[in-house]
Amino acid sequence: MDFQDDFIANLKFYRKENKISQEKLAELCDCATSTIGCIESGRQTPSFELLVKIAKALNISPADLFLRNASTTVNNTKKILKTKLLPQIEDFIEKEL
Repeated sequence: MDFQDDFIANLKFYRKENKISQEKLAELCDCATSTIGCIESGRQTPSFELLVKIAKALNISPADLFLRNASTTVNNTKKILKTKLLPQIEDFIEKEL
């Protein structure tokens, strides 16, 4: 897998995580829906300006779009939060209140 593949996978992942359609993302980025579709299919690469707009619309850093296995990393982080940190926080609150 190369950076373009990672970028495409991450773009799709973060867009779906945020429950944003291609149409809505295009609207938020002030571009055509077909542009987002072409980017997600690998037929087009975004300009730097569009890449920044996409990241902003998805509430992430532009660098997050190039991470390896972003979906696995995010899902693992959520799992750790849910299974380990949240119970510890709840225990702490119960003891302190």
